[in-house]
Amino acid sequence: MSKNKLTYTEALTELEAILAELESNSEVNMEVIAEKVKRAAALMEICKKQLHELDSELEKIINSLDD
Repeated sequence: MSKNKLTYTEALTELEAILAELESNSEVNMEVIAEKVKRAAALMEICKKQLHELDSELEKIINSLDD
């Protein structure tokens, strides 16, 4: 990934902005829509990865408390 790794909150905020833009834009420009969808997919992957990492961390912490 790039040096400027997005946080979960940053990625989610950008995703919400893309969604709002697509919902409010009545003009259909397939190239723009395609680019927005590609970016949204990448942002969703970032969020998904970070959620999985957090889940693993929390599971380790909970398991260590049980020991």
